[in-house]
Amino acid sequence: MEYYVGLDVSLKQTAICIVDHTGAIKHEAMVPSDPESIADFVRSHTESVIRIGLESGPTSTWLWTELDKMGLPVICIDARHAKAALKMQINKSDRNDAAGIARIMQTGWFREVRVKTLDSHAIKALLVSRALLVRIKRDIENQIRGVLKNLGLVIGRAKMNTFTTRTRELIEDKPALIAVIEPLLIARETVEEQIAGLDRKVMRLARNDTQVRRFMTTPGVGPITALCYLATIDDPARFNKSRNVGAYIGLTTRRYASGETDWSGRISKCGDAMLRSYLFEAANVLLTRVAKWSALKAWGMRIAKRSGLRKAKVAVARKLAVILHRMWVDGTEFQWSSKEATA
Repeated sequence: MEYYVGLDVSLKQTAICIVDHTGAIKHEAMVPSDPESIADFVRSHTESVIRIGLESGPTSTWLWTELDKMGLPVICIDARHAKAALKMQINKSDRNDAAGIARIMQTGWFREVRVKTLDSHAIKALLVSRALLVRIKRDIENQIRGVLKNLGLVIGRAKMNTFTTRTRELIEDKPALIAVIEPLLIARETVEEQIAGLDRKVMRLARNDTQVRRFMTTPGVGPITALCYLATIDDPARFNKSRNVGAYIGLTTRRYASGETDWSGRISKCGDAMLRSYLFEAANVLLTRVAKWSALKAWGMRIAKRSGLRKAKVAVARKLAVILHRMWVDGTEFQWSSKEATA
């Protein structure tokens, strides 16, 4: 007899439902949201489990990884697809959702979600923390500029330590402003030190990874973009074609075709927003700052002349995603070309 298991996971408890090949419920229970408890229940009630399904969510990576280590056939499915199937139920409950997920496993009507390795999650957590601190630093600077501008004091263009020096010059001999601005300057300096520490960790990771160094041979791609690409894609073999990476990151256009209607819109912006923004920045650097010529830059400049620089940056960002994947699969570095060859 073949059995299928559905898990509806919450923070403290998990609803488990086991169905047979006809979809009939055989066993149900509520167990602690712990991999050992879940595995013990499944093994104690059946030995021939074909699939164990759970929705993507905050704890899905941990649960999937631990259950997979135990040798269970666990599958993580897209929460949006599960919602589309489960919304037909009249009554929503953890028990009903677990039964619905079990029947999704039984019918095979699901899309499996790639669960990334813990190393990739660690790299992504580092990059997310750095991005958060950069935003905090920017917000503090904007707050200081706004307060001073109301009083006719303009900092102007200032970077690094120049910002602090210029600010303190403007608030000198103004005790009321010093009481307001000085704590913000101290907070900014503290955040800046933490960003510098994370930057050192990023550079260390980039130097120690051969593939990241290969990515960085691509014009416009630095250590942060390269690490973000490595952590987001995780395994290049998950894509049959390199061009599919562009759609995965959300850099391809939406399309709606039904009956007499057929139109293409803007890019979908699905997938990882951080990687998409970093690739866009890399494309901007390639088109506006990199002096060395290449076929990629020539292609982007032709699009810029025809459709504008912004659309060219989006197109080049998508092309970069495709090229980086092909470099990863082939184990090669970026192939430069002369201006004459691309003319």
